Amino acid sequence: MASRTRASASPLFVPRKSDRRTARAARHQFAAARDQARHAARPEARPTAPGLDAELRATYPASGRPGPASARGGRLKLPAHRMTTATASGAYPFLAEGGLGAQGIYIGRDVHAEAAFTYDPFALYGRLDGFTNPNILLAGIIGMGKSALAKSLAVRAVAFGYRIYVPCDPKGEWTVVAQELGGQTIALGPGLPGRLNPLDAPARPYGVSEEDWTGEVRKRRLLLLGSLAKTVLGRELHPMEHTALDVALDQVVAYAEANGTTPLLGEVAYVLGSPDRLDAALGELSGRLGHAAEDLAHALRRLVHGDLAGMFDAPSTVAFDPSAPMLSIDLSRLGGAGDDTALVLAMTCASAWMESALADPAGGRRWVIYDEAWRVMRHVALLERMQSQWKLSRGLGIANLMVIHRLSDLLDAGDAGSRGRALAEGLLTDCSTRIIYRQEADQLTSAASLLGLTGVETQAVSALTKGRGLWKVAGRSFITQHLLHPRERELFDTDARMSPVLDRPHRS
Repeated sequence: MASRTRASASPLFVPRKSDRRTARAARHQFAAARDQARHAARPEARPTAPGLDAELRATYPASGRPGPASARGGRLKLPAHRMTTATASGAYPFLAEGGLGAQGIYIGRDVHAEAAFTYDPFALYGRLDGFTNPNILLAGIIGMGKSALAKSLAVRAVAFGYRIYVPCDPKGEWTVVAQELGGQTIALGPGLPGRLNPLDAPARPYGVSEEDWTGEVRKRRLLLLGSLAKTVLGRELHPMEHTALDVALDQVVAYAEANGTTPLLGEVAYVLGSPDRLDAALGELSGRLGHAAEDLAHALRRLVHGDLAGMFDAPSTVAFDPSAPMLSIDLSRLGGAGDDTALVLAMTCASAWMESALADPAGGRRWVIYDEAWRVMRHVALLERMQSQWKLSRGLGIANLMVIHRLSDLLDAGDAGSRGRALAEGLLTDCSTRIIYRQEADQLTSAASLLGLTGVETQAVSALTKGRGLWKVAGRSFITQHLLHPRERELFDTDARMSPVLDRPHRS
């Protein structure tokens, strides 16, 4: 009996008369057994990596908490919650702008979204809320890549079936682009063979009656003559001066139609300088109209006998090809002495000559690019012609692109409240797309005021790197990195003269 009891007795049993060492050992064994029983019900934990604290081991396995408390099986339901997009942007601050869609001309990379950025004003019109017109403003300091962007847009737009017109190329940089695209370049300047007659009558569009078109052509010619006179005189025309232009033009057109020729600026200037012919046309103003037209005659004489002689006072030596992918007017021979008056007069005549294609509603969608537009901002007459084209852009299917250096160039058009300032700011208002490359620190205030930039956008503009710009399209903002093809980079290089010239072998 005693042997069976010893075989089944627990080692935790301590006889009453045991020594202290045995009692202490028994207590330690009891505590260990209690801890073992306490942790027996817990799930098996993953082994702790060497060097880690055992207290930091996971409570539950990687598969999650077992049992019905795991929230698996679709039994977890939360109430729906609605919020505005402004609140959602705060709740999810790491979401990026979705972009303008995949339809359009590839520009480069959206910096924030890390996605491709495409743009096409004709595709966005009618599809994007707030996009009311296809006109574009491009501003940036020298060397930031704005010219490369303008040329890249032109080259890539041709692939979409659009045609490109550059009515004023003051540096001659678009000539090589037009040649590569198979287009046409007309170089104007002293000693060059190119001639443009700005009084050429455009072809009558389909569906317009002969009588209506005759009145439209007369109105355009009068607008051109008035713009030229105001540019040279530097003021608005007086009422009798307008009458003198009407009478002189009608006499010249009547003579040209009778002889089967085209009216010329020199003939208009000759009639304005002939008081007898003007007075004979209006008997009730005899002796007064000829005197009132003296300043007009001298103003138009500059295009006949002055520094622009021969360029716009002869029949056109080139024909307008509306099917050409690109047409540029090279005016690099003009305006090099710091006086932009000749450049503005030439641009006015060239743009009037190009209206023969722009006025045709069946001419397709076209881009008209005004490079170095800051040079003509101080001339109200040309701003008026540009405003008219801006307003008619939707009906004519034209996307106007104006390239300037600084936003303050718009303020140089005149004093506050002047006609020139109002026209320049009106051009900005009629641009649903504003592309801003880096601006100098002293220009940030005016840029933010004119464009309504936020504090974050203003700070971003001051830190933009080369080829990177802030695109504001119908109130939406994007930071876009323009990407150039290697062939485009070679074609658009405007810093060739700044690069070191390699040693060339001498010819003996």
